Parts: sequence; structure tokens; C-alpha cells
Amino acid sequence: MNFRSVVRGSALLSALALVVAGCGAGDADPGPTSSAPAAPADGGAAVLPVGTPEDVATGLAAPWSIAFVGDTALISSRDDGDVWELADDGSTRLVGTVDGVVHQGESGLLGLAVDEQDRLYAYSTAADGNRVQRFELTGAPGSYGLGTVETILDGIPAASNHDGGRIAFGPDRMLYVTTGDAGDRPAAQDPGSLAGKILRLTPDGAAPDDNPFPGSLVYSLGHRNPQGLAWAADGTMFAAEFGQDTWDELNIITAGSNYGWPTVEGIAGDDQFVDPVQQWEPDTASPSGIAVADGTVFIANLRGSVLRSVPVADPTTSSDHFAGEHGRLRDVVVAPDGDLWFLTNNTDGRGDASDGDDRILRVRLEPA
Repeated sequence: MNFRSVVRGSALLSALALVVAGCGAGDADPGPTSSAPAAPADGGAAVLPVGTPEDVATGLAAPWSIAFVGDTALISSRDDGDVWELADDGSTRLVGTVDGVVHQGESGLLGLAVDEQDRLYAYSTAADGNRVQRFELTGAPGSYGLGTVETILDGIPAASNHDGGRIAFGPDRMLYVTTGDAGDRPAAQDPGSLAGKILRLTPDGAAPDDNPFPGSLVYSLGHRNPQGLAWAADGTMFAAEFGQDTWDELNIITAGSNYGWPTVEGIAGDDQFVDPVQQWEPDTASPSGIAVADGTVFIANLRGSVLRSVPVADPTTSSDHFAGEHGRLRDVVVAPDGDLWFLTNNTDGRGDASDGDDRILRVRLEPA
């Protein structure tokens, strides 16, 4: 196991003390209040989709994530561990296959991210748990391949559900990783476990010196299954999270905060935890990937089969787009040309696939 995968020694004791304090034990500081963090002071101008979405690519098999290397899109295929390159004409070619990927239920090859050096990062499930690997990309657009691989983090608890999997570079150039509770609910409140967390690490997999718990990768805790990460222009961090049976959530994430699972779900008004800024019933949501375009957060919803927009300036409100038109939506990204792309997920075993599924669709954005 990679030594960065666990919190050891004094780092664990420090983290435990801080989290216990955040849970209001004794006379300790009760930690974050139940009031959700304030919306960004400068939310930016909101934008909304305009017109009918158009196909960018079709015929994808259980796609999960889109990441751009320059103007070239790379797509992960959950079940078989394949990474695909998208050409301008909508065709795809195989970049390579991530070795050792184990697919069962929700596990497999999940999130992708690209750093400033055009290296590819991938979150995937192996026989001994989830991991984050970094790949050198060989070749050029139209001929990319997977080169040298390095595992920068392993030992993340894995399961056939609640498997997390989104990775993204923040404006601070750190890599953020969402992990599910992997079916072990108490682990989300355990600072010594990587399950049920949002992690923050350097591009090499180390714990940054300014992380909230010294020596630990844990950035926030008390999560059930977060699968969306995005940042507003002022650095405000948003995360979308699957609830159990009651509420799915949109949260504003702050360092060291506790978001309550499994003690609470949704807006609970409990001073020990941070409430979401907005919640939805799972039948209308099941939020996966999210993206911020100008002053709007866009959320791809699976069970809800809807693209949802949330104004950054007032994240307590939302609007629905294309409800039921394209089936399950797994990811949403802002393309280099400013259009919004969203990814369907009707071939993942839980949807009803139509001819051409799965697909990437694009839509133009204009000021609200």
C-alpha cells in the first residue's frame, strides 16, 4: 500500500482531536455551524443553455468522465478501463487501457483529470481498492497513448456502490478526489479512513502543508458519495453528493468541515455539521458531475434525467433543462470553445439505452 494512503501516528491523533472538537464533545469548539457557507461575494453573470443540444459523439459504452488535453477530449469507459480520444468528426480511438481495473456495480475506471503538464490522472478500482494513477501521454492529438504510469494514491476503500470517483484540479493547482463511504457508514466520520471524504493532494500524491488536518489528505469529511467538484471564479468550491433515501445535496466545501453523513442527511439544522446550500429528493436528482460556467453551476443528474442549473450568486435556487429528453446524465464540462458538454449514462446497467447511446451532447450558453 502506498504510504500516502493512510494517516499515521501523530497526524492521526491531531486529525482525530480536531474532528472530535468539530462534533461538539465536552466544552470543545463545536466546529462549523449548521448554516451553509455564504454564497460567493461575486457570483459572476449567470448563463443558461440555449437551443437544442447536438451530438458530439455517439455509441459510447458506459462512459463516466470527460477531460480535456488542450482542445482534445479524453473519455473514460467505466466497465473495461478504456480511455478514448475524441476526434473533431465525433469518432473515437482507443488511447489505452488502464491495467487491473475491476468493474462491479458502480466501480471501475471513473474520473479523469489533466494537469498543467498534460499528464493524465485517473481514478479507478483495482482488486485491493480504489487508486489514483498518473500517466504520461505519448504522441499528439489524433495519436495519444498511455505512457509511463505511477500510482500516486491507493488504499481508498472500494465497493460496488458508494464508490466516489471524481477527481479535479482546483485553482490552487492541488488535486481533489471524492471518495464514497463504500458501504461503511461510520467511516465517513473517521478521520483515519479515506472513505466518505473529499481529499486534497499535491500532483505527486502528498498531503499539502496547508491541509486542515496536519499530515492528512482529508480536506472535508462526513460525505456519503460525492461525485461532482467545481469552483466558481472566486475560488468557492462546490460539490454534489448522492444521499441515501431522503436528500441529495449541493454543498459549498470549506477546509476541515464536516458535512454530517451518516448522522444527518440534507439540511438538518444541526450545529455540529455544515448544511447543504440546496437539496433534492433522489428521484429527481442523483447528481454526478458538475461544472461552473461563468456564474452558473451545472449539475448532471442520473435518476432525475435532467441538467440542472444553479446560479452561483444564489445557490439556494435552481432551474431544470432537457428533463427526461436524454436519459441519465453522468458528467458535464465546459468545452474549450465555451459550449457546455454533457454525457449520458444509459448503457451503465441502470438506464434504458436508445439507438446511439451513450452520447456526448453540446449546447450553447448565453447570459441569463
